[in-house]
Amino acid sequence: MLTGLSIRDVVLIEALDLEFGRGLGTLTGETGAGKSILLDALGLTLGQRAETGLVRQGAAQAVVVATFDLPADHPVATLLADSGIDAEPGEPLLIRRIVRADGGSRASVNDQPASAGLLRELATHLVEIHGQHDERGLLAARGHRALLDTFGRVDTRAVAAAHGAWRAATDALAAARAELETAERDREWLEHAVAELTGFAAEPGEEETLAEERGAMQKGARLADDLAGVSAHLDGSDGALSQLRQAARRLDRMGDEHPLLAEALAALDRAVNEASEVEDKLAATLDALSFDPSRLERIETRLFDLRALARKHRVTPDALAGLTEELADKLARLEAGGAGIARLEADVKATAGAYRAAAEAVTMARGAAATRLDAAVAAELAPLKLDAARFRTVVEPLAEAQWSPSGRERVEFEISTNPGAPFGPLIRIASGGELSRFILALKVALAEEGGAATMVFDEIDRGVGGAVASAIGERLARLARKAQLLVVTHSPQVAARADRHWLIAKSHEGLVTRTGVRPLDLDERREEIARMLSGAEVTDEARAQARRLIENA
Repeated sequence: MLTGLSIRDVVLIEALDLEFGRGLGTLTGETGAGKSILLDALGLTLGQRAETGLVRQGAAQAVVVATFDLPADHPVATLLADSGIDAEPGEPLLIRRIVRADGGSRASVNDQPASAGLLRELATHLVEIHGQHDERGLLAARGHRALLDTFGRVDTRAVAAAHGAWRAATDALAAARAELETAERDREWLEHAVAELTGFAAEPGEEETLAEERGAMQKGARLADDLAGVSAHLDGSDGALSQLRQAARRLDRMGDEHPLLAEALAALDRAVNEASEVEDKLAATLDALSFDPSRLERIETRLFDLRALARKHRVTPDALAGLTEELADKLARLEAGGAGIARLEADVKATAGAYRAAAEAVTMARGAAATRLDAAVAAELAPLKLDAARFRTVVEPLAEAQWSPSGRERVEFEISTNPGAPFGPLIRIASGGELSRFILALKVALAEEGGAATMVFDEIDRGVGGAVASAIGERLARLARKAQLLVVTHSPQVAARADRHWLIAKSHEGLVTRTGVRPLDLDERREEIARMLSGAEVTDEARAQARRLIENA
């Protein structure tokens, strides 16, 4: 619900703060007083085009702020969340629009930057504006199907789910056919690749294992050559160990000749023992490093082939095992392709049948709802002096290519304004006054099923009077029981039914003209309605009639 509208420097309005409530609110005033300025200002907050001509002469910018009070589960909450705009549950929604005199505009929602496009999205859930030449809302054929579904409580969830399943099955069949066609072209290559990869039987991690084993063997080969050279210095009759032993024997024969020779002999014995240990260690190391040269050759061949095969298929060696499985599955699907395609075709047929069944139920429900809506609108036409007019809801089948999650038909509201005249779209057939009354009839017929919480009617009663104006007022009051209505009106019969009444008037100070808006109390309402009844000079008779209109409302 719209709770407030703050306007600064818009055309003739210098500063204006309005508070709104539930029920029916009317705005009246003499022709040219500036009623359209209010709607233009509200329109700015709803994403309408920002014209620099809206900025009051001499002002740098125009500013409009609209405040809305919405329930926590209102659809606007989802829109704001999707747009990254913070909104606290229970807090008012503030929409601000600024238009600069030198061009350009900016908008914000809850003091966070927003685009005009977002404002227009929000507007579809916040306010409906109906005027004689408004081509949105009820006059937009693209929204008629949703309106009919809401009126008839047509549940499209089953048909949407069925359409999704049908679409998925169709896509799967198309993908399988494309894969089969590609695979058939590549069958010979695929068979060769699977045979080659299966025969090679690469394993994950094999490259690292082979590389480590080869490295260890190559290292052993290098060390063995060096160790053999070391052993040659120790072993043999001329080796260091043999020389040490000979020296020890000779020294042993001379050991008693001098005390130091005994110490030398002991040191030499230790050297012989250490050299013998070195000899043993070298022999053990050579045994540990020994390998089968044929094994090294087999490992190097396997490693080379593994890497070459990976390069051939443009994958890493570790991915060869997975590629083998993938291509084998592809070949298996190719060989069993006919059966797989047949199964997918059966799925498409089954899901298409399920969609048709669900869509047929929706079609039947829409047909029944259209009949009820036509009768409901027809009941409203005569009191609005549209006796000769006829209304119908066209439910027309669509081509299969246009079937959607919403069903198989398009919906459009059409009218015929004169006996024998062909039916046509509302916007093209009805005149201004007729169109306004058709909109009202439709809104009354659809009112039970809801809509935007705030509706604005701009001079919907233009060109009518007497009983028709009374009928319009009665229907607006009926609508206002379920929604907030703001009505710009010239009809005293409509104004008399208002829960709240504002007067729009111009004032002049020298060369400066301003438009102001003020709420009226009961006495002021009677005087304003009397003016609307009598014209320039308000008579006592007009005042009495105004009193009766208010009392009988």
